[in-house]
Amino acid sequence: MQNIPNDVRARVLNDALPYIQKYNNKIVVIKYGGNAMTNNELKQAVMSDIVLLALVGVKVVLVHGGGPEINDMLRRLGIESKFIGGLRYTDEATIDVVKMVLAGKVNKELVMLLGQYNGKAIGLCGMDEKMLLAERAYGPNDEDLGYVGCITKVNAEPISDALNNGVIPVIATVASDEKGQAYNINADTAAARIAAELKAENLILMTDIAGLLRDKDDPSTLISTVNVSEVPFMKRRGIISGGMIPKIDCCVEAVRRGVKKTAIIDGRVPHSILIEMLSNEGLGTQFR
Repeated sequence: MQNIPNDVRARVLNDALPYIQKYNNKIVVIKYGGNAMTNNELKQAVMSDIVLLALVGVKVVLVHGGGPEINDMLRRLGIESKFIGGLRYTDEATIDVVKMVLAGKVNKELVMLLGQYNGKAIGLCGMDEKMLLAERAYGPNDEDLGYVGCITKVNAEPISDALNNGVIPVIATVASDEKGQAYNINADTAAARIAAELKAENLILMTDIAGLLRDKDDPSTLISTVNVSEVPFMKRRGIISGGMIPKIDCCVEAVRRGVKKTAIIDGRVPHSILIEMLSNEGLGTQFR
């Protein structure tokens, strides 16, 4: 950065100005996961990006998962990881680990990292003030998944309170039912529901792929923009398949619930959030 001429720096800032104005005082929900969460260099870039956005007046909500950390803790405790249809089977021992790792270790580490960049952040969990209420979810063929939950209601008040006080809410996706039973919630799903409840300007899902590809083995076939009405056709054609289906379903649901725009971006690219939000080119696949 030190070797960049001043005129180039000025041009970059000038080009970003319309986007900074567009998002000023608007809510953006970022789902943070994948390689960007485990690679230290990428993690530092994400945290600095979020603090920068907050400093220029964007109201950022950070929703995070933590699958690798959960796997590591289960392994250390000698608890077997079991998956059904891509979803983690969550028994009593596993839900205790999920709460401990997500709401404790991962959440607080992210708050600390944001603080190192002089960001004001607070760690929240879906169980706080009944922020995320859930009921038991079942697998594709009605398989028992244990304490895996489906969100029934979002109480956005704690999130709004933080945003109105200039604080970045960092949310761990553990929910509860009315009786206080904890449930493990998919972070993409939680981010989409939270974005919809907040009527966010943008929902960004960070992944480990370039976005939606017309040919899954060819990154050059990236589809930059998708209208939500096209999604059923793209599923029938097999363009949307496998693990992309639930992610794109989350984007579609968020748009239909009032979110202006959603995007799936490549979290392996340093500063991918800024490229997506503050440039004309964008990054990944946008859903409108």
